[in-house]
Amino acid sequence: MRGGLRIDLGDIEGRLQMTKRNSLGIRLRYAFDKSMAAGPIALIGWLAVLSLLIIIAAAAFLAVTRIAPEGGEPLNFFEAFWESLMRTLDSGTMGGDTGWAFRLVMLVVTLAGIFVVSALIGVLSAGVDGKLDELRKGRSQVLESDHTIILNWSPSIFDVISELVIANASRRRPRIVVMANMDKVEMEDEIATKIGKLGNTRIICRRGDPTDLYDLAIVNPQTSRSVIVLSPDGDDPDSQVIKTVLALVNDPNRRTAPYNIAAEIRDGKNAEVARVVGGAEVQLVLADQLISRIVVHSSRQSGLSGVYSELLDFDGCEIYTIEQPGLTGKTFGEAMMSYEHCALIGLCDRDGRVDLNPPSDLVIGAGSRAIIIAEDDAAIRLGSPGTEVDKAAIIGPRPADKQPERTLILGWNRRGPIITHELSRYVAPGSVLTIAADTPDLEQDVAELVVEGNNLSVQCRVADTSSRTVLTGLDVPSYDHVLVLGYSETMAAQPADTRTLVTLLHLRKISDDAGLHINIVSEMIDVRNRELAAVTKADDFVVSNRLVSLMLAQASENQYLAAIFDDLLDEAGSEIYMRPVADYVAIDRPVTFWTIAESARLRGEIAIGYRRIRGAQEDHRALGGVTVNPLKSEALAYLPEDRVIVLARD
Repeated sequence: MRGGLRIDLGDIEGRLQMTKRNSLGIRLRYAFDKSMAAGPIALIGWLAVLSLLIIIAAAAFLAVTRIAPEGGEPLNFFEAFWESLMRTLDSGTMGGDTGWAFRLVMLVVTLAGIFVVSALIGVLSAGVDGKLDELRKGRSQVLESDHTIILNWSPSIFDVISELVIANASRRRPRIVVMANMDKVEMEDEIATKIGKLGNTRIICRRGDPTDLYDLAIVNPQTSRSVIVLSPDGDDPDSQVIKTVLALVNDPNRRTAPYNIAAEIRDGKNAEVARVVGGAEVQLVLADQLISRIVVHSSRQSGLSGVYSELLDFDGCEIYTIEQPGLTGKTFGEAMMSYEHCALIGLCDRDGRVDLNPPSDLVIGAGSRAIIIAEDDAAIRLGSPGTEVDKAAIIGPRPADKQPERTLILGWNRRGPIITHELSRYVAPGSVLTIAADTPDLEQDVAELVVEGNNLSVQCRVADTSSRTVLTGLDVPSYDHVLVLGYSETMAAQPADTRTLVTLLHLRKISDDAGLHINIVSEMIDVRNRELAAVTKADDFVVSNRLVSLMLAQASENQYLAAIFDDLLDEAGSEIYMRPVADYVAIDRPVTFWTIAESARLRGEIAIGYRRIRGAQEDHRALGGVTVNPLKSEALAYLPEDRVIVLARD
């Protein structure tokens, strides 16, 4: 003791030894817990060690004590080891044991074996269940190549897959990989229910976040053929699409070859950002602008939606961009009259710039790609018209004055302002647009509309467009064109389409009572309601989701398609028109399409098809009698009501 402080060295030493023992126990326990958490393999390993210890202990005990079956020789260590092993694996083995000492030892071994085997079965069962749960989550790596990837989930996905299945019919082992942030089994069930036959195409679903680099690696974009990025449901979908494209093109581990990405953007204001992010690797499908422009074009030309449907789906004629060395050195006019089974409509230069309906005297240079409408790429081959052009039947152009138009829009949604602006670019001075709907803030929305020039004046009326009284008061027969829009912003798809159908039925009754034909274009949100709407006899049915789906599917197969349709639907470029056949050729006798094509060529236009009234009832594809890319050598008789489909700049 010194200064009142007494130090017990023995007590300190005892405490240190206890601390070491505790530390060692904690570490061993931690190592055991960590190994147990490693999964089924670690558990099986521990069971194997436990079994081995029990068998060795039993064998050593039998060898030392010389205990043997009644009437038998004592067992050495190896024989005892084998006997113990057999009873550990199969509890029925001890049924033939004799001698109570030997039986007691083997009973202990058998009971331990029952515990080990039961635990092993439980571990294996849990491991299998865990693996099945992992597979259900859809988190395993995709090892496909030359596959099409669809990212995000929306109602458009079913039409996209259906079109890709048609396009894949001639391919070997085609694969479509779908990744969205939803249950894998749920995705598979919905696809199986709503699509049905998939032909030779296999669908592979994975769950993940398309904006996450790690999740994107699951679908293996490095070896993909193309990538389709859908606009998902929810708030601010465009930002999700842009972030997904950003993750694809800026992945540090991405491939060196460029991707072929087709992405859906709803708001045109976000298009510039998406183009900056994706560069030349992305084709943007501006959903609202695409639908709005087709609505406007179809409303002014009856049957035009059938032309767009034919060009966009894979079940018919499509647009191809393909090198044609045989055209080098020819003028575009000569090249245009060099195909019998397809239609040359433009050229694409080496930088990817699209030129539809170029001047007829333009000489085609080396390296240019031909833009051709054909039923299949195998049908694209040069041919000679011979003497099948009836020059005597060709009629020269006649001047036509544009007249003011009266247009009525029934219903309202986010595409209304785009439709109004597009309409103002085409109509003659003095034209009137009346908007009738009962959406909130309609009057404010109409007051903020932007129109081009002073040709179109806009009127607004807040009214229930599904009411017969309201429609009668609007004097519908006095309008040249009627557009019925779905209330997609304030109602779900099915209720909105139901209201559209009621409006169309009222319009049909009004038309029958007045004894007049009313040019009606209606917007259907759900493609399944198109057949129901057919009873209303509306001229065109523009199905929103389907058009966007068709465009995305086509863009994934053709990297120039978005630019081609931008030109087709732009007032400044070449557009599709449906004009009387009688304005191009004499219809007092059958004429070949070569003759119609030559008449259009002399006007600086390209004839790509016709619409025959007599063929509308036999049209099994519901295109209203529209035929795109007909056989040019076939002579047909036309009526005054028939139309020729041309690509023209005015």
